[in-house]
Amino acid sequence: MGLRRCRYLWREKLRQLGRFGQRWRESIAPWGRYLWAVCTDAIIIGVALVLAVGLVNNFRYRVADRTFLVSVVPLLVLLGLILLFVKRLYRIHSRYAGLSDVFNLIHVGAILTLADFLLALGWSHLFHREFRFAEPALFGCFVLGLLTLSRVGRRLYEWQRASRGQTHRQRTTLIVGGGDAGEMLMRETRRNPLSEYHVIGFVDDDPQKRHIRIHGYPCLGTTEDIPSIAEQHRVQEIVIAIPSAPGEVIRRIFERCRCTNARVRILPFIPTLHEGGVSLTQIREVHIEDLLRRQPVMFNMKAVSDYVEGERVLITGAGGSIGSELARQLVQVGPASLILLGKGENSIYQVEQELIADFGYEPRCIIADVRDATRIGSVLRQEQPTLVFHAAAHKHVPLMESNPIEAIKNNVLGTWVMAEEAIRHGVQKFVYISTDKAVKPVSIMGATKRVGEMIVSALSHQSETEFAIVRFGNVLGSRGSVIPTLQMQIEKGGPVRITHPEMRRYFMSISEAVHLVLLAGALSSRGDIFILDMGTPIRILDMAYDLIRLYGLVPEKDIKIVFTGVRPGEKLHEELCYSEEDLEPTAYEKIRRVRNGSVPDWGWLRGQLELLMELCDKERADEARTFVMELATGRRAPRMTKHGVVQA
Repeated sequence: MGLRRCRYLWREKLRQLGRFGQRWRESIAPWGRYLWAVCTDAIIIGVALVLAVGLVNNFRYRVADRTFLVSVVPLLVLLGLILLFVKRLYRIHSRYAGLSDVFNLIHVGAILTLADFLLALGWSHLFHREFRFAEPALFGCFVLGLLTLSRVGRRLYEWQRASRGQTHRQRTTLIVGGGDAGEMLMRETRRNPLSEYHVIGFVDDDPQKRHIRIHGYPCLGTTEDIPSIAEQHRVQEIVIAIPSAPGEVIRRIFERCRCTNARVRILPFIPTLHEGGVSLTQIREVHIEDLLRRQPVMFNMKAVSDYVEGERVLITGAGGSIGSELARQLVQVGPASLILLGKGENSIYQVEQELIADFGYEPRCIIADVRDATRIGSVLRQEQPTLVFHAAAHKHVPLMESNPIEAIKNNVLGTWVMAEEAIRHGVQKFVYISTDKAVKPVSIMGATKRVGEMIVSALSHQSETEFAIVRFGNVLGSRGSVIPTLQMQIEKGGPVRITHPEMRRYFMSISEAVHLVLLAGALSSRGDIFILDMGTPIRILDMAYDLIRLYGLVPEKDIKIVFTGVRPGEKLHEELCYSEEDLEPTAYEKIRRVRNGSVPDWGWLRGQLELLMELCDKERADEARTFVMELATGRRAPRMTKHGVVQA
């Protein structure tokens, strides 16, 4: 037993020594490479001068020449190493050397040549050695050429070493787009020996790029030639590198790529692309968002931080799709406090853990129901928020048709409670998240959101609290939205169920919609409605076709499509504003303000709300449904007040 114990201890000691040796080698490895580079450059400078003097004299070195070399070589080596260090040429990895580094190397070579010229000239006067102009000229050529060759050779060696085990793993790749993004992508694949992409060239529809090369890669044709090019060169992967292109262009290119057997990927829109360059890790699969017929939203975080930084911000419905994305974006602009309020403990907990893990920020989390005035008043009194984003709402149209009282209590009573308590506790700004379904509503969900708009507009003229309403359409990827539903049906093998072939909706990604909500919050408002530019409405059928193709399947062949009929509360086409509402531009291109609306008198509206809540408390669902629909559509003939030009 004692012998086994000794063997075990010796093995542990040897393992520890091995780990120490490995760490020691890793720690000195950078210094070893640095020392190797310095020694190589010192030898190059010395050899360059010896060769220059030897060539002029047919390599017959006289005593004066040997004395000159012994004395001058150390001086030039010392000067050269100092210059290379000052120019930071030892800090540049050969793979990432650029044009500025080449100019720095030329600068070093020119100074060394001038130094050799002056030393040779001075030596000839002091020691009567014959001065020959060819010596410094040849020295300059040799030293610049050899210094460059040593660095290029290092890079070629890295490529060769990496390509031995990498070539069989590289995929033959065609790049679509020869603009800035395409150029950066081609440059990155060329200088990265470990790249998994073997680029054969690129395609571009610009006639001026038809016969040019970018970093050695030729233009092989236009996007219409993609199928033939892919077949001719046996392309395995196509990368679409046009991040600024609108959705219809990406859709057209994607359709051409679908005619090949190649895997199709994309370099997505990145706001900081030109600042940070391209990384191969940014290339990803094509998503449905890439096929939207919309220009991407340019994020302006400074405008948001100007009014959010240092404020105490409360988000209702913080566990939902919109509320959680609001939290992600707000945490990046420095609020003094971020309060997440929601009814579902699990979703609030998940958002809290995400913010801690991704941003190192721990928000205040409160479980509360926005319909409970006593509880909400207590929360606002304790937390004292200065900025409130009211995103809590029931939003599923068919489900709310079956549960009208719950929809009314949550969307109407919840908004009423939040708005009045915000006024009572001195909230500076209150932003209400609305929907395009509030325009000419035919569903109970749309009607309740329209009444919510009326509450916020009316209360905006009763207090110092600044109210704003933001109205937009569907967001991609939100829980229960059409995209996840279609994806689930496709993954199960179909059929894909669509209510009507002409059903159209506005779509925007969650991150874009929330950022525009935050920008709208920066605009001055007295109950104004702000409408986000959602682009062109998209047919749900077209979106289903695109999703099926993204899975590599053929619509109607691999996946059947079934039309189920329009459900209760649904419209074929949604609208973002009423015909009598005028839209005017704001400081932000994608946000418009509604003008020429009118605001209901708060005293009258409050009385109507009390009657509505009485019907809900008595569980008279049909009467409550009729009441809220009449109230939302204006059929209850409210008394209207005018405050100059007032927005509804």
